[in-house]
Amino acid sequence: MTTELLRKIMVAGAAVAALSVAACNKPAESTEAAADAAAEASTAAAAAQSAQDAATTAAGAATDAAGAATDASQSASSAAMSAQAPAAPAEPAPAH
Repeated sequence: MTTELLRKIMVAGAAVAALSVAACNKPAESTEAAADAAAEASTAAAAAQSAQDAATTAAGAATDAAGAATDASQSASSAAMSAQAPAAPAEPAPAH
């Protein structure tokens, strides 16, 4: 009977130990998963900020290019108008 009692106590102790280990490991896994998710979210936020910065820079460059194109168009238009203007009449040559 003593052996049987010791076996039951050992089995009960092993079960309690297994439950304790399982209970203690679950929060650690959840905490680790939460930390991983937070790190991934931080990385995604940084990537989104970089994309927004790149878009802002591209928009500024497009605005500058549009302004330069407008200036070039106006300059070309002015040059074309000057080239089409009628020439001033030449002065008659002096008679000899």
